[in-house]
Amino acid sequence: MTTQQNGSPEGLMHDCDVAIIGGGPTGTTLGSLLKKYNPNLRVVILEKAKFPRDHVGESQLPGVSQVLDEMGCWDKVEAVGFPIKIGASYTWGKDNDRWDFDFYPVEHWKDEARPARYLGQRLKTAFQVDREIYDNILYEHAKAMGVDVRDETGVEQVLHQGDRITGFKLTNGEVLTATHYVDGSGAIGFLKRAMGVSSWEPTELRNIAIWDYWRNAEWAVEIGVGATRVQVRSLPYGWIWFIPLGPDRTSVGLICPADYYKDSGMTVEELYRKALSEQEDISGLMESATSEGKLQSCKDWSHLADRLIGENWFICGEAAGFADPILAAGLNLAHGSARDLAYTILEIEKGVISPEWLRNRFDERNRRNIGQHIRFAQYWYAANGCFDDLKEHCQSIAREAGLSLTPEDAWRWLSQGGFASESPGLPLLGSFDIGSARSVIDLFNKHDREMAMEIDKANVFRLDLEGAVLDVMGVPEGGRIKIVDCYKRDERLLPLHKWYGIVHDALLYSNDLARILTYFKARIQVLPIPIDQRPLALDLAMQTLETLILDGWVKTSLDPSRPRLQRESAGNIIRSAADSDRALAERDGGDHAAHNAAKNAAKNAANGEAARS
Repeated sequence: MTTQQNGSPEGLMHDCDVAIIGGGPTGTTLGSLLKKYNPNLRVVILEKAKFPRDHVGESQLPGVSQVLDEMGCWDKVEAVGFPIKIGASYTWGKDNDRWDFDFYPVEHWKDEARPARYLGQRLKTAFQVDREIYDNILYEHAKAMGVDVRDETGVEQVLHQGDRITGFKLTNGEVLTATHYVDGSGAIGFLKRAMGVSSWEPTELRNIAIWDYWRNAEWAVEIGVGATRVQVRSLPYGWIWFIPLGPDRTSVGLICPADYYKDSGMTVEELYRKALSEQEDISGLMESATSEGKLQSCKDWSHLADRLIGENWFICGEAAGFADPILAAGLNLAHGSARDLAYTILEIEKGVISPEWLRNRFDERNRRNIGQHIRFAQYWYAANGCFDDLKEHCQSIAREAGLSLTPEDAWRWLSQGGFASESPGLPLLGSFDIGSARSVIDLFNKHDREMAMEIDKANVFRLDLEGAVLDVMGVPEGGRIKIVDCYKRDERLLPLHKWYGIVHDALLYSNDLARILTYFKARIQVLPIPIDQRPLALDLAMQTLETLILDGWVKTSLDPSRPRLQRESAGNIIRSAADSDRALAERDGGDHAAHNAAKNAAKNAANGEAARS
């Protein structure tokens, strides 16, 4: 028997199967899913803080709800009554016009009693959560699943021999050994730093965040029973978030470049107050609000770890990478990467698939996903009018990605696929479906007619597999990593799975648009999709086709003798403020602005009465 450096003797039974640093959403999601699919696993979460504890990052995307449902705790979160996030309202771009981005068409939103079930319209929504309450729900749920959760227990030292971790030395002096070690410590990246993993940090996304919590601010909009939109308001030097967390508590924060803050000579409080006073929409909502006096600030740099795996360890959640909060993707990435890691560890434990292949798959897939979010954030900021020459700025982004392009080619690369990559089954740009992402691009490029979606320009579509090889990829489903066929060309993948597989088969069937649409409709008829959801399914098929065009898997042309596509997106809704207000008025059967003002007045009166009593 030999003794490992700084660790336990080889051959001895480990203290647990999986040791996780961090009791936030990353650690608890990972722990809960491991125990759900393999109750015999010994899982330990090490959390240095005492729960419950507060945290920033309250706005979610619908993908989080899917993971919560799989974990078995969506109902627990819904029972609290957090505001339902139906979308977000933005002012952005040079014209600074307001536009709204909804996950579900507001005019179709039906009032329903709460707590509701994860069905129907709620499948398309998210939550706006008070993190002290939300994280504690997940924490207690992990305990209920059988995870050994230890709060006020920090990791003092990561013991390792080369790239292999041999134990965690805890603050109480104990050394904990495990088969798998996980860094879910968030921005701290404790294990990541201990193992010498560096990160890429794009220079133009080096921001700071300043925020506080307010009582009795008005909601900008209330849709039905508890549904609302997050408010994002652009400033010449950054942007403000306004996120209702409950009937009388709101998170309000400022994001601005770190260099602007340094050059301003102001304190963080002075800069925060200045921003609130200069944004009329937000200041109007806060006329009767009072601060909780919890002003906080932190570095808000986007980053991506150079690797997420080692011999027996993984980096997950924000420790792996962080994309600017303009995309509200923080919790989506945390829950999603934790789910993917749970499936990876579960599959390694089964011993059927090569552990090295599984680790590499986790590393490549999640680094690609985080990088995609960062690329989208770079583009989003580029369109804010903060740069004198937008195309030259895009050239610098392309250069940072290792590409030498002219300013014009860089602009086209970034806005037409520079942030596109595969998702195993659904066409996504980061956490957004491609239709919504391209709608954002259209808003930012409304004077550039060449930026229309490719499927709208052509009626002949030919599959191009030249130079591609048949390979396999892993897709997480039902607690297993399912092996599916795919084509691979350079770093691009074409999964023969779900919507990608359907589009691939359609293109083998015909290259004519009319016949392709007929094929899509026929396939959708036999899928277990409700009749009222079939237009959305057809829209997803067309979005997948668009993705494959952008990735170079499909060549297009226009035959004047054939009809062109007449398409209206059935996916996420992005529209102007005027169109959005008309949709709300249609839903409410009258003047929505007056209706909403009356709701706010009644809510504030109720809050005032509660405070007096």
